[in-house]
Amino acid sequence: MNITQAKRFTLEEYHKLTEIGFFHEDDRIELIRGEIIQMAAKGTAHETCLRNLLRELPRLVGDRGTLQCQAPIILSNNSEPEPDFAILQNRDDNYLSAHPAPNDVLLVMEISDSTLNYDREVKLSLYAEAGISDYWIFNLFDNQLEAHSEPFQNSQGNFGYQNRRIVLPNQVIVLPSFPDLYLDLSRVFPPKQK
Repeated sequence: MNITQAKRFTLEEYHKLTEIGFFHEDDRIELIRGEIIQMAAKGTAHETCLRNLLRELPRLVGDRGTLQCQAPIILSNNSEPEPDFAILQNRDDNYLSAHPAPNDVLLVMEISDSTLNYDREVKLSLYAEAGISDYWIFNLFDNQLEAHSEPFQNSQGNFGYQNRRIVLPNQVIVLPSFPDLYLDLSRVFPPKQK
């Protein structure tokens, strides 16, 4: 009996492929559980939401945290996602020596339209397993923020978050780790297209 199996890559192998030029500079890929995943094309609502976060978060967070947009976070030996946005702890070297690891991450954010199920299932369990305390999904399909907190592992060994809070686009939410900072979601969500 001949059983075929997909090749799974380690972080070291993935980085080596990048170094030797196997991927093009503009390839939108990430390593998830050993698989090289082609990221979905982004629509105009996704880009508008991202631009709004790029305007709002630096103004709010200032120099109290490090902001990162569509850049790698090393979660394990076989996962290096590139979330749409992350707020990190400040580090003296500004992450020159290495990409951020889970203990550096204060909040991870994904903007979801066509990737909603993937972000809710694969990415959510990946971030929870890494111990990332807060994970937000800007759900453009339902026009709401899904704020997940308190990662845990259930009795079957699956990872998730104990809390899921829905925040509407006309509401404000406190930024995790910054109890005095409020993000006004009406300044982030794009107007609903008719």
